Formats: sequence, structure tokens, C-alpha cells
Amino acid sequence: MFCGFDIGGTKVLALAVRPEDPTTPLAVRRTATIADGDALINTMTEMIAGLEADCNEACSAVGVGIAGLVDATGVLKYSPNIDGLLDLDIRRRLRAESRRPVMVENEANAAAWAESQHGAGRGARHMALAALGTGLGTGFVFDGQLYRGWNGFAGESGHTTIELSGPEHVTGASGPWEYYASGTGLGRLARQAAARGDFDRATAEAGSVSAIRGEHVHELVVAGDPDALAVLDEFCYYTAVGVANLVHVLDPEMVVIAGGLVEIGEPLVRGVDDWTHRLVFGARHRRRVQVVPAQLGSQAGAIGAALLAAQAV
Repeated sequence: MFCGFDIGGTKVLALAVRPEDPTTPLAVRRTATIADGDALINTMTEMIAGLEADCNEACSAVGVGIAGLVDATGVLKYSPNIDGLLDLDIRRRLRAESRRPVMVENEANAAAWAESQHGAGRGARHMALAALGTGLGTGFVFDGQLYRGWNGFAGESGHTTIELSGPEHVTGASGPWEYYASGTGLGRLARQAAARGDFDRATAEAGSVSAIRGEHVHELVVAGDPDALAVLDEFCYYTAVGVANLVHVLDPEMVVIAGGLVEIGEPLVRGVDDWTHRLVFGARHRRRVQVVPAQLGSQAGAIGAALLAAQAV
């Protein structure tokens, strides 16, 4: 049995799996993300013990997928979406506390590995994944191998600039892809539409313009609200700008859309697909890249982390 974690800007998901059937977890636990190194390590240690108790079985190794820059030694160097975590040596500290082998990976890389092995990317040799959550992460599998880069930091495409004169992001950069194409970005687009008087139903649902979140867009898209669909189309455009850039640079055969926002479903994936093929250079003269939804849902990062831990030992 192997334990896998997915730690994002708002939640910690932990699960126990067997590598031969990782898409059917033996046990699952969730809690809120704590932006404090000591507290986070303690929480993870307690969750491992809880999973072991749930399964009445010891965990052979632990995999951790976390948002941010994770180096090759398992140190989280920086995470813009988990404020306060800097140079946290997760691998060393969690190994000491849990007394289990530990591997640490960027959460989008872990999700990409899971989708390539057991999800939407099975059979694809060249796959990119875009995880739309609190922030935006990407992961790449080329020739069947997870691509990590020189420092282990490959996949931080959310911080590439798509609008040079755009607003300043939390990182200090102007106009990065993540500013627009993330759960935070979707909520911002909805509030801007409501402030213009173009999304009154969301204002009524949320109680005020400032209270509108991406979840309200999701609910109203499901209800077929035309203003929500217009906001979603704008969001799909910004998402596709970055996806098209990935296609130009990497030439993948498939781009998997993952993260919490994929729960919006077909309207989101169709919109990103349509806009991508309007934006891709020479689209009529190249094979059409597949833009598909992730199959493993919100558990992909944790599943991938567990698989990578199993592979490492």
C-alpha cells in the first residue's frame, strides 16, 4: 500500500492505493491547507497514520504532490499559492516523522503522470496537462517519461506572460497565464462582468458583486444562463491562449485539462478546444491536437504522487 498527497492552495487530499489498481483508493482523507511548515508536516503525518488505520495496513512509501517549485531533493522552494511556505524540506522532515520513504513532486507533474498511466493520456507518447485550480500548473510526459527540467521546476507555465501590460499577479509578474486561467481568474472575470451589469444573476446568487466566485459561474453554466456562458467563453479564450503556446513550443499529441475547474465539464473543455484551434499557428496544416478532460478528477495529483513513490522504491 502506498500513500499519496495532493496539496494545493486550499486543500490537502490524501489517499491510500495499490499500484496495480490506483484509481480505486483504499481510503481517502481531506483537510484544509495550512500555510505553516511545522503544522503541515504534522498534519501529513497524522493523515498517514489515519490512512493506515483505515486500511489496517502499513504504508510502504509516501508520495507528495504540492503546488510550487519542488527541487530534485524534495524541497519546496517557493509556492505562490500557499503563502508562507519557503524552503520547506518536505522529503527529509516527513521521512523523519513518518519513518517511511518519501518522494516529493510538483502536484501538476504528479497529476500528469497519473493521467498518462491510468487516465485520459493512456497510449499518448507526448502529453501535456493543464491543471486549473486555485492557480494553474502544467505537467509534461514525453516519450513516456515525466519531464522535470534542470532544477526539477519544469511545468510552471502558469507564470508565463500572456499579456505584457496585464495586471500584477501575487508573484509580482504582470499578466501571467495563471492570473486569467485559474479558479481565481474565473471568479475575477465573473466579478468584472457583474460590475459592468452583465451578470446580474450571479450578483443575486452571491449576495454582492464582491462575493461572486468561480463556483457561481459553474452553477449558472449548468443552469444554461447566457451571461454565465459568456463569462465561461472569455475564460476559455484565456485558457486557450496558454494551451496554444504549449502546442507551439512542445507539439504534444494531447492536452489534458485537469484540476478542480474540469468539473464544469463539457462546456469548459469544448470552449478551450475551440479557442485553441483558432489560435494555434498553422492549424489547417497540422494534425489536430486532442484537448480532453482528465479522467481521474480531483484525485489525479494524489494518485500520481503515490505511483511515483511506488516507482521510486
